[in-house]
Amino acid sequence: METKALTGIEGLDDVLSGGFTRRHVFLLEGSPGTGKTTIALQFLKHGADRGEKCLYITLSETEDELRDTAFSHGMELPPEIEIFELVPPESLLDADQQQSLLYSSDLELGETTKMIFEAFERLEPSLVVLDSLSEIRLLAQSSLRYRRQILALKHFFSKSGATVLLLDDMTAETMDKTVHSVVHGVVHLEQMAPNYGSERRRLRIVKYRGQAFRGGYHDFTIKTGGVEVFPRLRALEHRTTFERTPLGSGIPRMDELLGGGIERGSSTLLIGPAGTGKSLFALQFVNAAVKRGERAAIFLFDEELGLLFSRTKALGLDIEGLRDQGDIHIEQLDAAELSPGEFAQRVRDRVASSDAKTVVIDSINGYQASMPEENALILHMHELLQYLNRQGCNTYLTVAQHGLVGDMKSPVDVTYLADTVVLLRYFEALGRIRRAVSVIKKRTGPHEDTIREFRISNVGLTVGEPLSRFQGILRGVPAFVGEQQSLMTLENDGGTHS
Repeated sequence: METKALTGIEGLDDVLSGGFTRRHVFLLEGSPGTGKTTIALQFLKHGADRGEKCLYITLSETEDELRDTAFSHGMELPPEIEIFELVPPESLLDADQQQSLLYSSDLELGETTKMIFEAFERLEPSLVVLDSLSEIRLLAQSSLRYRRQILALKHFFSKSGATVLLLDDMTAETMDKTVHSVVHGVVHLEQMAPNYGSERRRLRIVKYRGQAFRGGYHDFTIKTGGVEVFPRLRALEHRTTFERTPLGSGIPRMDELLGGGIERGSSTLLIGPAGTGKSLFALQFVNAAVKRGERAAIFLFDEELGLLFSRTKALGLDIEGLRDQGDIHIEQLDAAELSPGEFAQRVRDRVASSDAKTVVIDSINGYQASMPEENALILHMHELLQYLNRQGCNTYLTVAQHGLVGDMKSPVDVTYLADTVVLLRYFEALGRIRRAVSVIKKRTGPHEDTIREFRISNVGLTVGEPLSRFQGILRGVPAFVGEQQSLMTLENDGGTHS
């Protein structure tokens, strides 16, 4: 038999470095609704599927309620799982029993423990769940008696060689940490309710004796099918080898501005006010990647898919057709229903399953909205970008700045995380609103320090020559300092599109 008992939840087993060490007692704690029962059922179901005898001892829920919970997740509990519904020997609803001189917490706790031991000895299971400790704590009535009772349970189960999961809903008035010091490991579950959107759940391994584990908080969700855990991403664990070659955008003048293109395995930030063409630039790089025979993945927080398809088709990019051919994967995300950990896992799964080498996240504004009450956006982005870079992926991020012209403000500063920063701006010249593009940062090599005008038309993106005779373009109102200047012509280009 293996030295670890798997939980049947891939992400949780990863966090635990392989599951629960056998022949030990573990604590799974969390307030009501955090997913303790679901995790316990998945734990036993996985063991039963592998031929192990399993025992679920319930002091708080009925057998029918547990089977209904399993059924709601599509789980049919096999015969190898026995549910022992432990009813206290003295009924609290029986007035005669309440008035009897024989009724006492000592007798009730002793009888309850005896019934637990008898059920275990009858079945001799290898995996046990005891739900929940709150009932035993109430019966014990004092911390000393409660600790002694937990120690007695621990020694009994340890001698029998069983792996035991104790559940605690943390509803007792006295929140002592007695069990923490007794058990071999502690898994703590939390549920948070943001001001808007669905609840967020996360877990943390508080202790695990003699075993390394993934520290910190890890997001998880409860869906039909059970609990899904998203281990916190650590980019250092995912390193691959690849050749850092420059990759073009498909627009020669844009590649000149970028100093020959963007190196493989780097991140690019496209930043500018709304409507300047950030998404279109990112999709231009996607289109160039597909033409090279690569696959791409696009994650949208802001734009509706149907609008994106119709808009890009009018600009000469058939994104819908590329999706239908399987060249790109497009996923529209709901920021109000998504945790940062789940998003990072989706990106990782897509890169792994389809070998996508170009990833677009549109936009960071939407990504930030998915975690409105968290302060770790920069750290999440850092690990995700480092992971993608180490996989040889090119990542394109968009950030919409506040304002249209003049002094621009960004909702979050991620410019130092990106390897390349492309700045887009509106400016006014000769009575028209025009657009300018410049590269203000490139870690991986030289780039032009010029500002070029670009236009968006029914033939896509068109980049012009450097605007060498204007100054103040980035402020939005340029001043003409030369004898003459040729701005991009408006003729024969099919009109403009925002």
